[in-house]
Amino acid sequence: MINVWRSLRFTVVFVVLLGLAYPLFFVALGRIAFPWQAQGSLVSVNGRAVGSVLIAQPFPQPMWFQPRPSAVNYNADGSGGSNLGPTNPALVQEVRQNLQAVLRENPGLSVREVPTSMVESSASGLDPDIDLQDAYDQIPRISRATGLSEAWLRSLVQRDAEFPVLGLYGEPMVNVIQLNLAIWEKLHPEARVGTAR
Repeated sequence: MINVWRSLRFTVVFVVLLGLAYPLFFVALGRIAFPWQAQGSLVSVNGRAVGSVLIAQPFPQPMWFQPRPSAVNYNADGSGGSNLGPTNPALVQEVRQNLQAVLRENPGLSVREVPTSMVESSASGLDPDIDLQDAYDQIPRISRATGLSEAWLRSLVQRDAEFPVLGLYGEPMVNVIQLNLAIWEKLHPEARVGTAR
């Protein structure tokens, strides 16, 4: 019987310590040390949260940069890829449909010029970044839709490009919502764009 009570005491102590105190400590530390990130890295327009730099969302109008296709329809509640292999007919069909949409939305692009990131969904289905070629390929469409010069849009992509740390892993990327917020600011100079607090 003594061992049962001892086991129960250990269980209670470790539930309080590891189930409550430890997680609460790191939540508090995150909110103090990284308040913006701990709140979801939200961005705002005129004081209203419009998205997060960490989660992709659809931008259906031609005036915006488009994120990678999403296997979960940009639903953050159920992130994940399609898990379809390269020989799966469903994946081949999905890529074909995405390719047709990309070519329709971006006249002047040929099949050979379309980067894979424009037609294949990311592993999470919520990737907020696109590679630089993907962004550059969208510039003519956005320029026609907004009236902004291609040179300005190209400089925007170059300004916001993020390069791999020490050039070791990955490719240069750019965040879609940051690009789209910059376009919004340029088209609406009176707007207040920033981080939602």
